Amino acid sequence: MNDILFSQIKKEYDIFYRNILGKCRLPMWSTSKGFWNASISDEIYEAFKRAKLNQFNNFLDIGSGDGKVVLIASLFCKNAEGIEIDKFLHSKAIEMQGKMGIGNAQFHNKDFFQHDVSKYDILFLAPDTPPERGIENKLLKEMKGRLIHYGHHFQPRFLKKEDSFLVNGNLVGVYSKQKN
Repeated sequence: MNDILFSQIKKEYDIFYRNILGKCRLPMWSTSKGFWNASISDEIYEAFKRAKLNQFNNFLDIGSGDGKVVLIASLFCKNAEGIEIDKFLHSKAIEMQGKMGIGNAQFHNKDFFQHDVSKYDILFLAPDTPPERGIENKLLKEMKGRLIHYGHHFQPRFLKKEDSFLVNGNLVGVYSKQKN
C-alpha cells in the first residue's frame, strides 16, 4: 500500500515541477527565511526506509516547503507535520495533501523558531544555512528524539551522530542530543 501511495505522491509532484519548468523557472527559490528547492522523491523514500522512520510516531519537517517530504513521511509515521514560512509553498502542501486525501499530515505556516519541537520524536532537516545560526541551539533545548539530516552540507556541530549512510550519493545522518 505504501508503494502505491508513494507513486501517487511522486506523480503529483512531478506534474507540479514540470509546470514550473514549463514557465522557464527551476523548482527552487529564496523564501523570506531561507531557500527552498525540490526534494528528490525516490531519495527521500529510500532514506526514510533506511532510517527506519516507521519506528517513530511524530515527525516534523523543518522548512517543509511544498510538503512532499511530509507526505512521504506520512506513509511511515502516525503523525507527520511540516512547518514552512512561505505562504505559496505552504498552500501547495495543503493542496497536494487534499488532492491525495492524506489525513495524517498537518502543515503549519509560521516561523520554525516560534514552534515547539519537543512533542516530535523525529525531525527532518535539509539545511539551507549553518545550524549554528540558531537551529541547532533550538534543537539542543527542545529536541526529545532524533534528527534526520539530509545532505553533505551544514552538518550539526553539537548533536551526536548516531548513524549515517548514502542514498544516491547524498549523505543522510541520524542525530540525537549529547548525553550530559
